[in-house]
Amino acid sequence: MSMLFVGNIDNGITDEEIKAFLVKYGFPPFDEIEHVPGDGTRPAVTLTFHSLDPESLRKLQPRIHNMFWNGRTVNAHVMTERFG
Repeated sequence: MSMLFVGNIDNGITDEEIKAFLVKYGFPPFDEIEHVPGDGTRPAVTLTFHSLDPESLRKLQPRIHNMFWNGRTVNAHVMTERFG
């Protein structure tokens, strides 16, 4: 399992549009999505990929990091494990 944080996305983007964008650049479809509104100026999502290991996700991440998409420069970061 691995997680990808995608920030500075347009607030009006749908989950389906996010999935289509990622698949276009070679990502597998994500299994879960969590919206992170923050203060509203730079909305983000956290995506979970159950069948993808973090190293494979790190190889895909540069394909979209700092890409201009829907009027914003998105940033993408592979997240480390959460400890609870």
